Amino acid sequence: MAKIFPFKAVRPTRDKVALVASRAYQFYDDEGRDFRMARNPFSFLHIINPGYKYHQEISGQQRFKLVKNRYQEFKEDGIFTKDELPSFYVYKMIDREGNTFCGMIAATSVQDYIDDVIKKHENTIAKREVLFKEYLNTVGFNAEAVLITYPDHSGVQNALENIMKARPEYEFTTTYRDSHYMWPVSDSKTVKTLQDYFAEIPKLYIADGHHRSASSALLSQDYTSKDESYHNFMSFLIPESSLLIYEFNRLVKDLNNLSKEEFLIALDASFRIQNRGTKPYKPSKKHHFSMYLDGEFYSLYLRHSLCDFNSPLEQLDAQILLNTVLGPILGIKDPRDDDRIDYEDGRKDISEVKEQIDNGKFAVSFGMLPVSIEELKEIADAGLKMPPKSTYIEPKLRSGITIYEF
Repeated sequence: MAKIFPFKAVRPTRDKVALVASRAYQFYDDEGRDFRMARNPFSFLHIINPGYKYHQEISGQQRFKLVKNRYQEFKEDGIFTKDELPSFYVYKMIDREGNTFCGMIAATSVQDYIDDVIKKHENTIAKREVLFKEYLNTVGFNAEAVLITYPDHSGVQNALENIMKARPEYEFTTTYRDSHYMWPVSDSKTVKTLQDYFAEIPKLYIADGHHRSASSALLSQDYTSKDESYHNFMSFLIPESSLLIYEFNRLVKDLNNLSKEEFLIALDASFRIQNRGTKPYKPSKKHHFSMYLDGEFYSLYLRHSLCDFNSPLEQLDAQILLNTVLGPILGIKDPRDDDRIDYEDGRKDISEVKEQIDNGKFAVSFGMLPVSIEELKEIADAGLKMPPKSTYIEPKLRSGITIYEF
């Protein structure tokens, strides 16, 4: 039984929200980030990149304290206000391709996370968990919701559609041409109805935000008080049918001291290999892979003799590639920390990956089909964890629209 809770969000005033909302910090390069900050004093980037004010990079606890200071200044200047009533926040986003994402921002339970009511599918890195926990503890807020998915539920869907018949509190379009709408819901009857519907859902699944949720669980352990803000974390709950899941291409810097010919022969033990020439190629089936090497594309078909799988993880294409190529042939023992491997999400054109091989930055790349929601759930239900960068999942919410304070 999944538990969700309304909370009093700190959020921008209606007239400022379009100026405040920003993409997550890592989605900007230095030039793009500085360009936006120089021209927009209301951008949330000024809070999460406080060193900009002093024209220097600031890290660690000093940065965390300055983040808290910038945040307090936004509140003092009336850019942010705190809702008087605990609320759910129905949220709809339409991207430039016309994809519509609709769900609800709510507080979810750390205890549900611990008890595996909220399922995980990805390994986390302990030092990143601790670092973000220290960040939360210092700044006193979280501005990025964990993306959580649930099986489509007609009761929830009908309730959200009824709420969205009213005028939204927020309605704005970004320079990336995605449109955003939000409806705060504080009516006690509607809140109770939504809570009851979610109580009918036995399991929720983290789609994106494993480190954020793990850090929130660590923070909860440090506070034994009854203040529920420390024992919940902000999530964006969205039905499975609304998710978009993309693959990640793997790019490797070298062939582990093998010649091209030696590398192809090593691959032959696990794959039927076909040279596709210079025309871009993407796989069309599970257990089929694309490879770009030395100016040519190849298709790699996993040999039938290797298709006898004992778990849902073993038949995951990202795991197959790790077990047959990245580990034993290319010598990548830990794909989370090895600087010889990088990842490009499948939204980008294959030409962008090709260019990085052609210019010598990497030696070889591999592509595969996206993970399905069924695969994600099977792996999570089995208590297993995917290799890093197995999924790139949308939507990606803007930062600074709803802020969860401790």
